[in-house]
Amino acid sequence: MVTNEQVYEVLRNCYDPEIPVNLVDLGLIYDVQVDDDHVNVVMTLTARGCPAHSFISEQVRQQVAEIPGVKSANVQVVWDPPWDISRLSEAAKKQLGLS
Repeated sequence: MVTNEQVYEVLRNCYDPEIPVNLVDLGLIYDVQVDDDHVNVVMTLTARGCPAHSFISEQVRQQVAEIPGVKSANVQVVWDPPWDISRLSEAAKKQLGLS
């Protein structure tokens, strides 16, 4: 059975091509739901007009789909609540020199 922990682990391998911090530590992953072998990820981006929107959401979908046992992976990009710097993890703040 697929677990939330497995999903978050692979999401730590997903990056915005312009920011050297994974999507989890950036605070872009809002929710992960695992229903048997189906995974739904709710996420946002740092800016509504992000030119890498399609690339990032497809990267997330592909990484999740490759987890053994996953039959379907869906990604929903939302804009509410909007992302802001307060969502950064402490590791991300250090990496970006903001701590």
